[in-house]
Amino acid sequence: MCGIVAAFATTDGVIDKDQCERMLDRIQHRGPDDTGVIALDSAWLGHQRLSIMDVSGGHQPLADPDHTTWIVGNGEIYNYRGLNADLPDGLVRTKSDTEAALHVVMRTGPAAVRELNGMFAFAMASADGSGLVARDPVGVKPLYWIEDEQVTLFASELRAFDVEDRPRVTSFPPGCLWTPATGVVRYANPVPVEVRPAHRAPTEGWDDDVLGELRDAVVTAVRRRMMSDVGVGVFLSGGLDSAIVAAVAAKEAARRGEVLPTFAVGTENSGDLAAARTVAAFIGSDHHEVLATPASIETALDEAVEVIEHFDPALVRSSVPNLLLAREASQKVKVVLTGEGADELFAGYSYMHGEEFDEPDVLHAELVRNLEGLHHLNLQRCDRTTMYYGLEAREPFLDTDLVRTALALPPEWKQRTGGRPEKAVLREAFTGWLPDEVLWRTKEQFGDGSGAGVVLAALAAAKADAVGGGWVGEVPTDGWALRSEEEVLYFEIWRRHFRGIRPTATLGAFATA
Repeated sequence: MCGIVAAFATTDGVIDKDQCERMLDRIQHRGPDDTGVIALDSAWLGHQRLSIMDVSGGHQPLADPDHTTWIVGNGEIYNYRGLNADLPDGLVRTKSDTEAALHVVMRTGPAAVRELNGMFAFAMASADGSGLVARDPVGVKPLYWIEDEQVTLFASELRAFDVEDRPRVTSFPPGCLWTPATGVVRYANPVPVEVRPAHRAPTEGWDDDVLGELRDAVVTAVRRRMMSDVGVGVFLSGGLDSAIVAAVAAKEAARRGEVLPTFAVGTENSGDLAAARTVAAFIGSDHHEVLATPASIETALDEAVEVIEHFDPALVRSSVPNLLLAREASQKVKVVLTGEGADELFAGYSYMHGEEFDEPDVLHAELVRNLEGLHHLNLQRCDRTTMYYGLEAREPFLDTDLVRTALALPPEWKQRTGGRPEKAVLREAFTGWLPDEVLWRTKEQFGDGSGAGVVLAALAAAKADAVGGGWVGEVPTDGWALRSEEEVLYFEIWRRHFRGIRPTATLGAFATA
């Protein structure tokens, strides 16, 4: 949920409150339900609220009972009830999960951030001049900053920063916290360092106990992410990962006496739409479809590049249908579950099954590398396309406990040996939960399966032909060399909206193929 802006001044610095207000206004779409600010002598906190937990009583900034410390947060802390249970009676005054973070940190210090299980970026400030900013270990929730000797600025999106400040903006690292006294400190890794994968001979397979443990971890992760005081749905792409999430969520909704809403998008006769329709009928969801046309895809392209704040081809291809889908879903729910993270945990990408990854340890290292870079790629696209319409996306496969369970599995089980398909162990864990034609369906990239990829590739080719072929365009400053007609097209759009932003400082030092 939400968008945040924070500013912290040293004794020599002066916070420009008008600048902070401008920054907050630029991310109003992330929280259309409410706005809140607090201005202290050496700090400023701003919050745009998307009301999901404690709709009536969760206004932010939240303060402690003595009004000495305030917090603004973006995201969800799924173990907040357990954290609250360990606090003194009467201390907690709202049902907001963000309040748990406030009290836990106030009681035990900045290191308490590692106790939080969830997706979050939050900022705290006290009247005595102390403060804290933290981001979740995987970087599910975005955070950018300008570190300065006088005034340090933080915001949820790149667009928040004034144009003249853009060259100084960098991505705040996941799993890190910052205080005025210590600077940046790492409190957790995206991949728990103590997790070591088991190994098995290629001929050895898994048993029912292993499948049951994996299935239980997925089910628990989905249930955690259905925590909400408002409606929850699922983005059902028709692929394996979102179909599993939808199947679990449908059972949980039925247990509550509800029917799960699901949402799918694609061009006419696209594989994604057909598969999603099959899954929806099987699990009994309240299914909604968005039919994308070449015209609607072309119209949405410029907006999509601006919204996701990125020009990577794979992200743009998937962001266009995602944006169309988010617009539809936001009319019916405020929270959606997605399948992000499963490919990184179970080797779902086709390139991971080339000869260079035949060694199990090499494959495992590649999975870890992908997880560590998700915050600049799929998670950025997922967050922006949903939050642009005041819709919160949650990713069960990136649950801390599920990540541990999946990465502890033998890498050999994630290889396509013996003719088995990618993610075979995950598929078998959910035998009977989905129709066989979906459970064992060959993976397609979302932008390709939805039909958007074909349309966008044709647009890029037509643009290149119009300028005589060999279209190169401007190479990004502090960026990577553009590799295709599509990427050039998307970069030209991105440059119009984000001139001055340094790609390697904000979008990662690499991009997808």
